[in-house]
Amino acid sequence: MLLGSVFGAHRPGFMLVGPVGSSELLIILVIVLIFFGPKRLPELAEALGKSIQKFKKASRDAKSDIDAGIKEDKDKLG
Repeated sequence: MLLGSVFGAHRPGFMLVGPVGSSELLIILVIVLIFFGPKRLPELAEALGKSIQKFKKASRDAKSDIDAGIKEDKDKLG
């Protein structure tokens, strides 16, 4: 049963893969390098960075909208 809980058998679809270590990251980097080549790798990294920045900004905006809505509701009630 311990093995099932390690691989997320108790929660289907939640944890299909365990934690990613440095060797796994190295293998992923080599595969990406093979598929895209060394010339496109900086472009992909830049696009990934911009995507992460946009996601963080959208998360902050959503959180601030939710907080503002909660504050507005509290002001109406109290």
